[in-house]
Amino acid sequence: MILTKDNLIVYAAKHYYNPKCIDSEEFFEDLKRFKYIKRLLNRYKSTGELSERLIINHLIVIFNVFGYDAGLDILELKIELDHWGTLKPFLIFLKAIKNDMYTNIEMDKLVIERLRNI
Repeated sequence: MILTKDNLIVYAAKHYYNPKCIDSEEFFEDLKRFKYIKRLLNRYKSTGELSERLIINHLIVIFNVFGYDAGLDILELKIELDHWGTLKPFLIFLKAIKNDMYTNIEMDKLVIERLRNI
């Protein structure tokens, strides 16, 4: 299944795994984590304020419940290209991607430094 904005919910539901999920509300709360990451990346771009631990926490939950492949697919759909320089170091830090993936994206040096200090 190729992911598009039109089939995002179906795609996400197909790849969703949360044994403790009781209802669809929990699924949609987990899906909102992509929006939260986008908001945190926007805030960093506009103010310089980086909430690296919060971004890491959201990414960990995303990859735990959607898996790495589907999580990356949804991130690619939801996060604009200009934010990937900030996002890529987090993905490498969490070992969600390898260094040789997304080679056309230059990583933000401040983000790299902050992640090295964790």
